[in-house]
Amino acid sequence: MGMKFSVLTLFPQMFENIRTSIIGRAEEKSLIDMEFINIRDFSKNKHKKVDDTPYGGGAGMVMRPDVVYDAYKSVKTDNAKVIYLSPQGKVLNQEKVEELSKEEHIILLCRTL
Repeated sequence: MGMKFSVLTLFPQMFENIRTSIIGRAEEKSLIDMEFINIRDFSKNKHKKVDDTPYGGGAGMVMRPDVVYDAYKSVKTDNAKVIYLSPQGKVLNQEKVEELSKEEHIILLCRTL
């Protein structure tokens, strides 16, 4: 088996089309393994609520850390590297791609709220 990608998101159906591209061909050849995890599945709330107001008040909503942590624990392996996708993060460039290509398992946490 090749490199494993676990994508933690509230909208896993948005990623299914990725399998029609070069990613799908890589999966067919067992070069990579992609899984899309619905964070909402880990909510203990009967309405599957995953967000809450920020601690200390303020505008907006934040994702509940217990729900995100439970989703993370469901896919974590000893060799997993976690990447939080955010507009404030570092730009993905060729050097970073080459560095990440050496990893066995990458967990992508999507910023969705």
